[in-house]
Amino acid sequence: MQLQPIDTSVTLKDHIYERMRAAILGMDIYGAGVDLRLDERSLADQLGVSRTPLREVLIRLEQEGLLAVKPRRGIFVQRKTLAEILEMIVAWAALESMAARLAAEAASEAEIASLREMAAKYSLTSQGADIAEYSDDNIRFHQRILDISHCKLLGVMAEGLFVHMHAVRRRAMGEEDRVAKSVVDHMGIIEALEARDSPLAADRVRDHTMRLHDHVRQFWRAAEQTETS
Repeated sequence: MQLQPIDTSVTLKDHIYERMRAAILGMDIYGAGVDLRLDERSLADQLGVSRTPLREVLIRLEQEGLLAVKPRRGIFVQRKTLAEILEMIVAWAALESMAARLAAEAASEAEIASLREMAAKYSLTSQGADIAEYSDDNIRFHQRILDISHCKLLGVMAEGLFVHMHAVRRRAMGEEDRVAKSVVDHMGIIEALEARDSPLAADRVRDHTMRLHDHVRQFWRAAEQTETS
């Protein structure tokens, strides 16, 4: 038997990757005036690691589309263009609507009940709801639908969109009373799942996400035009 030497740096790099990804997830990427530039030395100091494994992680994050290296300027958390964001939302709507269809057919009663437990935290009006807290709970709600579809590939495909979808939803939740609208939509989705109505569940999830698409297309484009005028 011949064994290859154990690469003891793998665990460290995985830890660095998870910390970096979590930090990016926690950023308000699409907020106004957010500093997206990263300082490699500062990152290494904060993590308590050398810059060699950190650089490998930065390359991985760049390959995944989360970071952008700009010559003579530095490393930046990657923002998507408006056109790219709209495409991501459409892709998410397609993936999650299929997940909802499958969940209505295959999820257990307990799994569907877990969605109602998540939604019960917020009233139908959601007056005074903390935007950041609801944004986090909101993305967990949508991830849960993917989980209870019992189709792992859907979850894998959605994972590539997750960081930017989370950031987009976070910004959008603070605009035009979208929290209250989101809560109402979530209850409608849960009711369709509880009724085991797979076409209705798929339609409600798709329509819910496409309302986000319409909001971003109209509201963010108008904001861009205002900023550039």
